[in-house]
Amino acid sequence: MAKPLVAIVGRPNVGKSTFFNRIAGRRISIVEDTPGVTRDRIYADVDWMGRRFTLIDTGGIDLRSEDVMLSQMRRQAEIAMETADVICFFCDGRAGLTTEDAEVANYLRKTHKPLLLVINKVDSREQANGLYEYYNLGLGDPFAISSVNMLGLGDLLEAIVKLLPPPQPDEQEETDHVIQLAVNGRPNVGKSSLCNRLLSQERTMVSPIPGTTRDAIDTPFIDTDGTRFNIIDTAGMRKKKAVEDESLEKYSVLRSIAAIDRCDVALLLLDAQDGVTEQDTKIAGLMLDAGKAIIVVVNKWDLIEKETNTMEEMRRKVLEDLKFMSFVPVLFLSALTGQRVNTVLAKVKEVFENYRRRIPTGVLNEALADAQASLQPPMQGGRRLKIYYATQQAVCPPTFVFFVNNQELMHFAYERYLDNHLRKSFSLEGTPIRLILREKKKEDIR
Repeated sequence: MAKPLVAIVGRPNVGKSTFFNRIAGRRISIVEDTPGVTRDRIYADVDWMGRRFTLIDTGGIDLRSEDVMLSQMRRQAEIAMETADVICFFCDGRAGLTTEDAEVANYLRKTHKPLLLVINKVDSREQANGLYEYYNLGLGDPFAISSVNMLGLGDLLEAIVKLLPPPQPDEQEETDHVIQLAVNGRPNVGKSSLCNRLLSQERTMVSPIPGTTRDAIDTPFIDTDGTRFNIIDTAGMRKKKAVEDESLEKYSVLRSIAAIDRCDVALLLLDAQDGVTEQDTKIAGLMLDAGKAIIVVVNKWDLIEKETNTMEEMRRKVLEDLKFMSFVPVLFLSALTGQRVNTVLAKVKEVFENYRRRIPTGVLNEALADAQASLQPPMQGGRRLKIYYATQQAVCPPTFVFFVNNQELMHFAYERYLDNHLRKSFSLEGTPIRLILREKKKEDIR
């Protein structure tokens, strides 16, 4: 059962994201004293007095501007209001009532949704006494709060809960795992376009301007088979030297890296016209170091002139350039036209199952015996490596412990051979695997 939605809206820079972060209990939205920092809809689950709901932060509503970016921000706020069960309209108590506030209020009135008027940045009794002018909006009693100093938040949350639709009998937390899917890549390779295609909705802003997406945007999603996903659209990661002087973009890149850390499956999106760039290789390295299941997605395939075997030649070139992770599947699609986008979620589910695959100890050791029979372990200084047995220690990614007579006798080439043999034996496409060596005397083996 979907949780009720509560949207936070208002003109730019009235403290919506500060409130969102306070209630969410962690810094989810980027907060900076610059209008337009929050551009997309950002979600967080909230539990208050036993009621669970989803809070939506939005970009500022500017009804006058013809700027393309601001108009897209306005559209994102509109979508949030269309889907919300309750709307919290934020104004700035320090600035006082403005004509822009009145215009937004008139706009909100047309939604016919339960509406709470929230006056933020009210830090003193004197400020609270000056809120009478907000009654001119005709939106009922205003709630005076200070998100920074955490004043009045409880009263506001209590009012929100009262306006939520009645809880449903089956409103409970699902127990199935939600696949965390992060979409990563350089700026302007089509990450937001792909997310919107997968979700079949205008979830994140799309623009040819690099840097349009600044936050890591989470969206819960259930596919036609009932599989639950959380799709994370991330900011494009430019080279470090290109962002070191821009604190806001620097923080966005950190959020993209954090999205890799918390995902199960990471999509590395490439531009078909550019192939694998140096920056793509670095992003791939971050995914591999984090131990995540990985899929390479070559976007903008519609712009490539095709000949016989064009796709296979491109696949070979991509895997050659990413030779340190040759185990990954490579998909070709066009987020713009929708071509082959339907292959993505099916492959995500496949590699996720590989990522959490558990292999029985007996079966694992049979495969290990076959590997050693096909190619004997190496010798060094007259001593041969002996692998007594193996066991799987963990999943996500699959992690195997090999008990050996001497760790130093394991040559990296033989370790790579064992890695490849396990992949072929147990269908581990898309997931890294980890091999851990532990020394054990033969007489200790039972």
